[in-house]
Amino acid sequence: MTRITFMSLLAIGLLPLNPAQTVSTEAVAQEIPVRSSTSADREAVTLTVYNQNFGLVREIRSIELGRGLFDLEFGDVASTIQPETVHIRSLNRGNPLSVLEQNYQYDLLSPQKLLEKYVGRTVKVHIWNREEEREETVEAEVLSVNGGTILRIGDEITYNVPGRLSFPEVPDNLIASPTLVWLLSSRAERHRIETSYLASGINWKSDYVMVLNEDDSEAGVTGWVTLTNHTGTGYENATLKLVAGDVQRVGGRDDMMRNAQKMALEAVSDMAFSEEAFFEYHLYTLERPTTIKQNEQKQVTLLESPGFDVDKRLIFYGASQYYRGSYGQVVSNQKVGVYLDFENREANGLGMPLPAGIVRVYKRDSSGAQQFIGEDRIDHTPRDETVRIKMGDAFDVVADRRQMDYDVLGSCVSESSWEIDLRNHKDDRSVVEVMEPVGGDWEILSSSHRAEKLDAHTFKFTVDIPGRGEEKVTYRVRVRWC
Repeated sequence: MTRITFMSLLAIGLLPLNPAQTVSTEAVAQEIPVRSSTSADREAVTLTVYNQNFGLVREIRSIELGRGLFDLEFGDVASTIQPETVHIRSLNRGNPLSVLEQNYQYDLLSPQKLLEKYVGRTVKVHIWNREEEREETVEAEVLSVNGGTILRIGDEITYNVPGRLSFPEVPDNLIASPTLVWLLSSRAERHRIETSYLASGINWKSDYVMVLNEDDSEAGVTGWVTLTNHTGTGYENATLKLVAGDVQRVGGRDDMMRNAQKMALEAVSDMAFSEEAFFEYHLYTLERPTTIKQNEQKQVTLLESPGFDVDKRLIFYGASQYYRGSYGQVVSNQKVGVYLDFENREANGLGMPLPAGIVRVYKRDSSGAQQFIGEDRIDHTPRDETVRIKMGDAFDVVADRRQMDYDVLGSCVSESSWEIDLRNHKDDRSVVEVMEPVGGDWEILSSSHRAEKLDAHTFKFTVDIPGRGEEKVTYRVRVRWC
């Protein structure tokens, strides 16, 4: 296939800038040769995937182009490509390649598209003759394909013809797969061409499997990366990089492209994934090539830690609005929340910044069978930070909360007395943390247990409850909220 364009002729000086000048017939008739490239030409491909359903594709292909002006059809690209983010350059010394035009062809070949292109043209209809048990062929003109195929066969106009259609050729403007087409000017015979572009439809997420020991004091965890590819093409033996973080995209796709290209860095480590900080995000690089097929879900181990300390906590939360009105009994038989805390530190066999994901927790029962006991979603967590997972509510530890007294001291000042009854129905002792958020200025006037100030708006009581026993916490507090 060859083509001639005004811009291409002008670019190589075959058309004069002065309209008064004449153009020779030989110059106008010059045809532009076409070169093609597929994934078979790939030397390397790097895929940087963001957990916001898009990725950066960077590949290097070795292509025999020749010298001069030509079209390069660059196939096997993602069907979800964002054409305005495409960047191409030659890696040859001196960059002997100039890009004059870029086109993205995505009018894909399909039965419906083929029919649409043949409106007003002649096709063949093959109809099976049941009586003679043979196929008969007639010519027909395609009149319309809106809501069905309407044909003119001889002097009749008909539709829903019970036969198959055949076409003499595939129109030039229909292609089998999305293709980038560049008008290039080459000053070398062969090029190592680097291309990069953003594409949607590729995503990754992280999931964690945690297993508790018998007394809930230690746990092991395995982190998994789950990658899904719906870009319309596959990537064989790709270098896989993952970016964790909330990447700003409001600045436009050009800015996004520049940021994404900066993310595609090399990292060296002996782990399954190496990790490095970059800007305000984190980059994880798989330390071996992997193949990511179209419409594939792939899982790769992110991290493994066989054992680290876990702190199981029972927490009973209050609410800041309790101190601004008269309530009486606020809650009765409310279950106490169960949480697991652990430190994301190297000493625990962790220490890698943890991408956001779901942590699913298991524990073996008395028979040795592993049982699912809860899950929670964690946000992106830096190293050396505490991870807290809510497991659910305790079955055997409940609480009542009552307001015993409420006095208004001013337009936004009150004093109130509270009684919290904590009951433990287990055989073993339980320690419950009573967390009391309070808005404004506050002062505890009296309490049955020592109150610990956590911050300007929170205090807590730590209550030790014997097995099959109960403890009562009472306190009086003055609050000013304006």
